[in-house]
Amino acid sequence: QVQLVESGGGLVQPGGSLRLSCAASGSIFSIYAMGWYRQAPGKQRELVAKITKSDRTSYADSVKGRFTISRDYVKNTVSLQMYSLKPEDTAVYYCNANSVGGDSWGQGTQVTVSS
Repeated sequence: QVQLVESGGGLVQPGGSLRLSCAASGSIFSIYAMGWYRQAPGKQRELVAKITKSDRTSYADSVKGRFTISRDYVKNTVSLQMYSLKPEDTAVYYCNANSVGGDSWGQGTQVTVSS
């Protein structure tokens, strides 16, 4: 089992930046890939960015060029750096780990983009 704890959410103005972090613990050596998902009110949870064990990254079209996912294998963290934030980026952001034991999720952190 993998345990995930997110941090870094908050309120930011349009055009601003925010960095989310997720600390992993437990069976971290069994993790294949980690990612960030988000869920806005009334909408389904969607993949935002993903990074594999070989550091291959992928992004939702809506965030390409604005968000960057990275992983620190020493600290066992995955981060999402978000630039040029838009009101439509407002959502609860969830950290995900895909491992031998299946999918693990963090508790979520709220990101609100508003003036």
